[in-house]
Amino acid sequence: MDAFRIVDDVLRQGVQGISDLITVPGLINLDFADVKTIMTSAGSALMGIGTGSGETRAAEAARQAITSPLLEQSIDGARGVLFTITGGPDLTLFEVNEAAEIIHAAADPEANIIFGAVIDERMGADVKISVIATGFDQTRPLRKLDQPLYRKTVAPQSERAPVAVGSTSTVPAAKTDESKKFDPDDLEVPSFLRRR
Repeated sequence: MDAFRIVDDVLRQGVQGISDLITVPGLINLDFADVKTIMTSAGSALMGIGTGSGETRAAEAARQAITSPLLEQSIDGARGVLFTITGGPDLTLFEVNEAAEIIHAAADPEANIIFGAVIDERMGADVKISVIATGFDQTRPLRKLDQPLYRKTVAPQSERAPVAVGSTSTVPAAKTDESKKFDPDDLEVPSFLRRR
């Protein structure tokens, strides 16, 4: 029975993490547009949640989040990562940066990483980090091309005729039909034509 309770709690944290991400205002705010940016055309997605306390609470929470029971695989190679860090009023920018570095190290070096920070009085001395990672399908090895990208031989250059120096030609300007006058009160004709 305890196993089901633990699984239920993990799933509750996942659902609550996504809903809080969108609905709870933060110091560095995330919204649905950020979730959409990470999730659009990104293939499979993983979510992880971690909590930490003590001196290394942010690092501990970040490590738990990227190795969360919700993750069936590692976030290694993720090309899109969205994470939010929630802490009490004593949450520092140094801790946010420390967590971001741990998450960035686990993701693809060229990953699009969006983060948010929320100050929640109820957290006390604890820190919670929620991570959504996407873009794993793009890390498949590229297939080889059937044809080489360059030719081994260069096509021969054709003879070019020299340009005649001093030869010019003039082209007359288009003649306007002065006989075509427009009534200034006719609103069917555009104003730039009526004023001519």
